[in-house]
Amino acid sequence: MTTASVSGRLAHLGILRFTGADALPFLQGQLSNDMQQLADNRPVLAAYSSAQGRVLALIYLLPHSSGVAAILPREILVPTLERLRKFVLRAKVRIEDAGETLVVAGHFGPNPNLASRYVEHDGIGTAAVGHDENRCWIIGAPERLAPQADAALAQTEARWRLADIRAGLPQVYAATSEEFVAQMLNLDLLDGISFTKGCYTGQEIIARTQHLGRIKRRLFRLRLPPGNWSIGQAVHLADGRRGRLTEVIESQEGIEALAVLNVEANSAGGGEASGEPVVSAAELPLPYSLLGPHVGK
Repeated sequence: MTTASVSGRLAHLGILRFTGADALPFLQGQLSNDMQQLADNRPVLAAYSSAQGRVLALIYLLPHSSGVAAILPREILVPTLERLRKFVLRAKVRIEDAGETLVVAGHFGPNPNLASRYVEHDGIGTAAVGHDENRCWIIGAPERLAPQADAALAQTEARWRLADIRAGLPQVYAATSEEFVAQMLNLDLLDGISFTKGCYTGQEIIARTQHLGRIKRRLFRLRLPPGNWSIGQAVHLADGRRGRLTEVIESQEGIEALAVLNVEANSAGGGEASGEPVVSAAELPLPYSLLGPHVGK
């Protein structure tokens, strides 16, 4: 696969912006990761969960000069915004859809100027995507990022989502919102959870999941046979594992996907619907181990 440098708008993603004196304390009490990293000018991956510990949204946060920018799928942006606003109470924080003033793009290709820190120049912010050294986020004003034709937008989105699949980076869409606990999406392996920061929404369930024993469901990478596949679709693999698709994209090598599955073959379906056809899927390697800390940690 080529690594030619190219940048493009990611129209399927939107940005929430948090401003005000209490923005970081507010986020600290709502999201799974430690917001002190933002104060240290580092990008943050975090889960926004229900009180029952189910992930409502996965959010990538960047410390933009106009306020904390939170990147998430556009299709769940408004529900996430409305739910977060209910918990503002007397906090000095403003939450808004930043779509008119900030847009998100992605850069593909090696960028030696990017490390683990967020970099901003003249209102254009950049940050590496997790441990992926060949991609970075770009956020800035719409007029600063060149518009693209619909076909180019679709190609950029597909390429970005395929790169997420190959990097084992999860995403939550409307069809999978509130379906999984954070560890089922491998967030504990991707530095998406702080177990030392203190209380936040869903923290009790997430902490209990981590400390009571081995996690029974995890995010796996698959190659699927030809067919009509969709995010949230239940799958039953030939080895007996069951689960749901969280991301799926057609590539030159076939249909590639991420799915939350039972760790053990032939184990109980964990509440998944029974009777679905058995899928002859091939499990593909992830760039990190499911048995221990993330290799880039």
